[in-house]
Amino acid sequence: MAKQIANADRRSAWARWSGILFVAPYLCLFVLMLLVPLVMGMRLSLARGDLFGIREFVGLENYVRLFQDPVFLRTVWNTLYFVLLTVPSLTIAGLLLALALNRETRWAAIMRGIFFASFVLSVTVVTLIWRLLLIPNGGLAAVVANSIGAEPISFLGDQDWAMPSIAITTIWWGIGLPMVLFLAALQQVPRDIYEAAALDNASRMRMLFSITLPAIRRTIALVLVIEIILQFQLFGQPQLMTGGGPNNSTRPIVLFIYETGWSQWQLGYASAAAQVLFALIALVAMVQYRISSKKERG
Repeated sequence: MAKQIANADRRSAWARWSGILFVAPYLCLFVLMLLVPLVMGMRLSLARGDLFGIREFVGLENYVRLFQDPVFLRTVWNTLYFVLLTVPSLTIAGLLLALALNRETRWAAIMRGIFFASFVLSVTVVTLIWRLLLIPNGGLAAVVANSIGAEPISFLGDQDWAMPSIAITTIWWGIGLPMVLFLAALQQVPRDIYEAAALDNASRMRMLFSITLPAIRRTIALVLVIEIILQFQLFGQPQLMTGGGPNNSTRPIVLFIYETGWSQWQLGYASAAAQVLFALIALVAMVQYRISSKKERG
């Protein structure tokens, strides 16, 4: 009996250690690629340094400078404005596309492929396409404006139009990801529920709000969190389309970090801005997650 207990203890111990061994490669990569750079960045944000290393620790001086810097404060507003323009639009448009293309037909499959195709393009190709569309001299938007007798708008050179233009570019580019996630969720909803609702003469809108949306609420929350994280990291589109202009109206936080760290060599200052961005992403994502969790429990 004692021998059997000892063997059972050894087997349970091996089961625990074997589980750790299976996740060890991921844990090592997680620590080396995420935790270590995060700690190093926090340490650097408290110092004054350049590419040759830390020169002196200055405490919270970099953070004080940031919140007194009008350019940085403008980049925070630009980033939040861009997130407000893109995240709801991508979520709603992706859901509508998924609802429209959730059919087992050849045309639906072709359209799904077309809408997802833009997502695999590089940011360089996407911005080149949209710059050609939006330029005031000879672009498609200018041709349409001239055809109706209107004055062409310099979309990328006007402070009021530049950020919405980048947002439209991003929505066109990124619509494929939420569409695919919603399609995967919709295909998991049992068809029997819809058939039962149809027998009760339920309308399509009633099915949408009483069956479909409650069934995919977790995917909606997932899409929102993913898009918030992605859109807060806006960088390539304004860098290639406007360079942050006109008058800093399209300069996001990541572009500010890049220019401060790699053009001005103020790595401590840039690292402090990166920590602020990290805090903003974490805060907004957690708030959205808590709101979704409360709605689900309610």
